[in-house]
Amino acid sequence: MIMDIALIADDTKKELMTQFCIAYCGILSKHQLCATSITGKFIEDSTGLKIERLLTGSHGGSQQIASRIAYDEIDMLLYFRETSPENINDETDNNILRLCDLHNVPVATNIATAEVLVRALDRGDLDWREIINPKSEYNRRKRAMEREPRTRRSRNTQAN
Repeated sequence: MIMDIALIADDTKKELMTQFCIAYCGILSKHQLCATSITGKFIEDSTGLKIERLLTGSHGGSQQIASRIAYDEIDMLLYFRETSPENINDETDNNILRLCDLHNVPVATNIATAEVLVRALDRGDLDWREIINPKSEYNRRKRAMEREPRTRRSRNTQAN
């Protein structure tokens, strides 16, 4: 099952996110990835992964990802965020995490949890997202394939 995975890394965590993506490039390459612009560039340059790059986090990229979560277009979020005390109550962080809770989106905010989620993804443990996330790329393709045979059958019926 192809998942839509969003990647966000605060400035102090970009290198960690890049190293994580290098380590799990084989698994991540099987899925649709989007990221805030600079994080996406770091990862693309280091791994060759195809990543849809959104705006930078400070110019609305995090809000773009939040919007996709709200519209059930994200199946998993890897969000390596700054953990210093002054960032604990960041409104954008809290909103993204709240939306993940609201829409049942698995989220990792550290490398240990990210590793657990990515390994679960590889085993198929997150396939339940197909039911929860009808707007994912996987489900759009699946619905298109289900419609295609009906169209062919109706054409064949009309020709006879």
